[in-house]
Formats: sequence, structure tokens, C-alpha cells
Amino acid sequence: MPFLAFDCEGPLTLNDNAFEFTAHLVPKGEHFFTQISRFDDYLADIKKKPGYKAGDTLKLILPFLKLFGATNKLLEEFSEKTLILLPGVERVLPKLNKMLPTFIISTSYKPYLSALSKRLNFPMSQIFCTEVDLDKVKLSKAEREILQKLYEEIINYPLIELPKEASSPEDLPQSLRNLLDRLEEVFFEIIWNMDCGIFLREVNPIGGHEKAKACEKISQELGEPFSRGFYCGDSITDVEALELLRKEGGISLSFNGNRYALRSAEFYALSKEAYLFEELARLFLEGGKERLKAHAKTLEEGYEFASVPTSKEEFSRVVEKSEAFRKKVRGELIGALG
Repeated sequence: MPFLAFDCEGPLTLNDNAFEFTAHLVPKGEHFFTQISRFDDYLADIKKKPGYKAGDTLKLILPFLKLFGATNKLLEEFSEKTLILLPGVERVLPKLNKMLPTFIISTSYKPYLSALSKRLNFPMSQIFCTEVDLDKVKLSKAEREILQKLYEEIINYPLIELPKEASSPEDLPQSLRNLLDRLEEVFFEIIWNMDCGIFLREVNPIGGHEKAKACEKISQELGEPFSRGFYCGDSITDVEALELLRKEGGISLSFNGNRYALRSAEFYALSKEAYLFEELARLFLEGGKERLKAHAKTLEEGYEFASVPTSKEEFSRVVEKSEAFRKKVRGELIGALG
């Protein structure tokens, strides 16, 4: 039986739970999270730092969440109160799970996925997500003082702007490279060697190659090749999973995706609702990839669906359209994150 796997935030929910929790708890948290997220984009996509993967933002922010009072209970309560589903998910996801084995592979923290599981009565056994224990660390006075100074330093940096065409650190202005080098020192030398650095040393966000590994585990456990798999994602954390399914002949779908997802996927879709997933799953079951290749929709018909164009000019047009649509659906701040 073919299988279906979704990223959570974007295809299923409208939140960015870590961004929202940071904004709720940390002074100037929106700016702080954006800075760390763009630093994450730089390390994963431009510098390609060994051992680093897209989505590790979620461990980098943990010492600072702890500084401003984060606990397991606070994160659980916040996640349950703020969960916002993409319209239609409540009806569509249970139907999909009856049609074919359906999984969620999310970089988000487990308390957020637990809230989703409860809301939809969707099995946690079919969810991969980031395990975190905020109560594991008790900050000493000395570490609090260091983190406070580092927080103030980061919050006063100018907004990190990464040129879209940059493919190596050498493509960046020297002033930006200096700032990014300092952030590497902050996280991978100073905080890494503190007691609270256990968050950086031990927490393993399910992003990048971890999402591809989750797809591999699903494939092995079901005894199905990737060519009978369907992965749907929307951001930089989905790149490896999308590329894996595409390379192996499965379905790789960018849903309201940014440029990272679009350059890794074979198909793209734009929609404000989740109902298209039921139609696409039925087509996939009926005729596999060839059936989807023959399928095309425009927004005037309820949603847009097509193959990602191969020409540079057409691809750029789709990226611009998808990223603008993404911001309309999820909001400017969340939609702009990598």
C-alpha cells in the first residue's frame, strides 16, 4: 500500500509553534527568532556546516527560552491554546489515514504535535517530531547573566538579510559574514560549553536529513519502495525528504512552499484549504505519478496544482507567486521564515 507523509506546519496547520512561543515569552521575540532562523538558513544552505541541518533553530533557541521562563507545562498549555488548523484538515486527515497509511514528519516540538494528535484523534505512533525537555536544565546565576548579555547582543544586531543568489559565504558582504561568524562563536563555542549547552549537544530536531530518515523508516516498516511514497512539505526543513522522494520516483509536493521547497519538489500546489489533499491522494492511488502529471488545476478552480517548471524564468515566476501566496495564508512574519 502506498504511503503519504506530511510536514505539519504549513500543509496541516497555520502555526509556527516555536516562533509563536518565542514571541510570547521572549522580549522582542519575533525579531530574535527571525535572526536565529536566518542564521540557521545560512548554516544549512549557504555554509553547509558539517553536522548541522535545517531546523536546528529549534535547539539554538532553547537556552534563551529557558532564560525567559520556559517550562514543559508552559509549552504544552501554549501549544494547546494556540493550535490553528488549515481549514479542512479536521475532516481530511482522518479520511486520508483510512485511504492509505498517513504520517506526519515535523520539526516542531512534541507538545505541539501532541496537541494536534489530541485535536484530530490522530495516532502519535504515526508522528515524528522533536523531543524536548525544558525542565532538564536549571540555569545558574552565572549562566543567566551570560545568556542575558548574549540575548541583548543578538537583539541589537541589524536584521540578517541573506541574498537569494548566495551559494557560499564568499557571496556575502564582509560585515554580514562577521556577524554570522560571531553567531557561530556564540552558539558553538560559548553556549555549547555551558551547562545549558546540553540543549545544543543533545536535542535532535527532526529537520533536514532527519525527515529523510523518517521517510526511510516508514518505507522499511511498510515494505514499500519510495516510488510508492508521497511527501508534502513547504520549507527548508523538507528539502532532503522532498529530494529523496523525487530521486526515487515518488511524489514530492511543495505546498504553499518557499524557494527551498520548490527547488526540491517535482510538483507544487497553492491552496488556502486542505481539501485538495484528498483529491491528490485519490489520483495517486488510481494511477501513481503519471496520473498526477496529467492533473492540473488553477486557483480559479479551487486550488493550483502543476509540475514545478524547469526553465529558470518560469521557476522564478512560480517562486514569487508561491512565496506571496504563502504569506497571505500564514501571515507575513511566519511566511517569510526559511
